Amino acid sequence: MRRILRPFPVRGGAYLEADWRREALRTNLWLVPAIEAIVVIGLFGVTQALDRAVYSSDTAWPSWVVSGTADAARQTLTTIAAALITVVGVVFSITIVALTLASTQFGPRMLRNFIRDRGTQLTLGTFVATFLYAVMVLVSISPGPHGDFVPHLSVTVALALTVTDLAVLIYFINHITTTIQLPQVIAGIAADLSEEIDVQSDATEDQCRSGPSVEESLALIHESGAVVYTPRSGYLQFIRHETLVQIATDAGAVIHLPYRPGHFLVRGHVLAHVWPAEAAGQVAEHLERGHVTGPYRTLTQDVSFAVDQLVEIALRALSPAVNDTFTALNCIDWLSDGLCRITTDWQPRRIRRDRDGRIRLITYQPEYDRLVQRAFEKIRQASGGMPAVMIRQLDALAKILGKTDVLERRQVLLDQAAMIQRANLATVTEAADRDDVSRRYQVLLDLNDQLEKG
Repeated sequence: MRRILRPFPVRGGAYLEADWRREALRTNLWLVPAIEAIVVIGLFGVTQALDRAVYSSDTAWPSWVVSGTADAARQTLTTIAAALITVVGVVFSITIVALTLASTQFGPRMLRNFIRDRGTQLTLGTFVATFLYAVMVLVSISPGPHGDFVPHLSVTVALALTVTDLAVLIYFINHITTTIQLPQVIAGIAADLSEEIDVQSDATEDQCRSGPSVEESLALIHESGAVVYTPRSGYLQFIRHETLVQIATDAGAVIHLPYRPGHFLVRGHVLAHVWPAEAAGQVAEHLERGHVTGPYRTLTQDVSFAVDQLVEIALRALSPAVNDTFTALNCIDWLSDGLCRITTDWQPRRIRRDRDGRIRLITYQPEYDRLVQRAFEKIRQASGGMPAVMIRQLDALAKILGKTDVLERRQVLLDQAAMIQRANLATVTEAADRDDVSRRYQVLLDLNDQLEKG
C-alpha cells in the first residue's frame, strides 16, 4: 500500500524561476509606473539640488530655462498636474470601456493579454511620473533668505515632461486602436504560441544516463511509491524543473508529476508520486517550492492555452450572433503556423536527470494528437454547412502534413481531414460547394501518398 503525505505549505519558491518571474512581473499595471516614479524622484533630486545651488550662489540660469515669479510657477505646475490627472482618468476610462466591449468578441481571457501590453504600461507610467514630478516641484516652492525660492530648472523640466506626455498620448491612441484590432490580437497570441513551442521543443534530455530506465522507474513508482496530495486547489501554472530535480536528488528519489501546466488541481487529490516511499516525507516537505498554482491559466509552459485562445476567438466569430467567417479563417491560418513548428523533436513526456544521469523527475506536456484535436475539432463542429471554413482547415492540415515526418502523427492529421470531409457531405447542401471541399480533401490525400512514396 502506498504511503500518503501532504507537502509542507511553503510558498513563493518557484517564483525565482526567470521565465515565470518575467511573466508575473509583466502581467500587472503597477510595476512600470512604479519604476518611472522612482526615476522621476531621482530626477527631481538632481534638478532640485541644481536649483538650490544656483539660488544660493545668486547666479542666473541660461536663457533656455523658464524664468518667472513664484506665483507664476505655482500656476504653471498646478495647471500641469490638474491636466495630467484629468487626461489619465479620461483616457484610461475610455480604454477600459473599449477593452470591455472588445472582450465580448475576443473572450474574457483576452483581457489579460492587454494588461501585459508594454505600451499601455509605459503610457500610464509616463503620465503618473510627470504628475508626481509636478507635485514635488510645486511643494518645493517656498520662502528663502534671498526671496522666494523658485526651482526654475525643475519647472522647465516639468514643461518638457508635459510635451513628452503629449507625444505619448498620441502614441497611445494609435497603439490602443491598433492593439484591439482582431488580426493584431490573433497575431500576438500566435507569436506567444510559437515562442512557447520553441522553448518547449528545445528542452532536450541529457544523453548521460544511468540507473533505472523510464519504464522501470514508472513501474517502481506504481508498485511501491508514495502519493503526495495537493495542498490547495487551482490551475497548475508553472513547474520549476531545476528545483524539483534538486529536491529529488537531495532525497535520493524520483518524482513523477502526472499533471502538466494548464491542468486544474483539486485540493486533496494526487499532486505527485515519489519513489522510494521512504523519501516521500523529505520530498513532500519541499515540493511546493517547485510549482505554482493560481486561479487562471497562463501561457508559460502551457502551449495548449494559446491554442485554446485562438480557437475561442474562432468559435465566437462563427457564432450566429457574430457571423465573422474571415476572423475564423485568420485563426485557422495561425493555428497551422503553430502546429507546423511541432516537429519530431516534440516529446510529450519530459525526463530530467541529475548530474550522474539518474532519472529524478518525470513530467508531461500536451501530446501531439491532443494539440491537433484542440486546434481543429471545435472549429469543425461549429462550422457545419460552411465550406469556406472546411476548405481552409483542409489547407491547414495539408501544410502541417508536409512538415510531419512521423507516420503516426500523419494519421492524426488524416483522421481530422476525414472528419471534415464527412461533415462536408452531411451538412453542405449545395453540390458545387461539396465538390470544392472534396477536391481539397483529395489534394491532401494525394500529398500524403507522395510523402509515403518519397
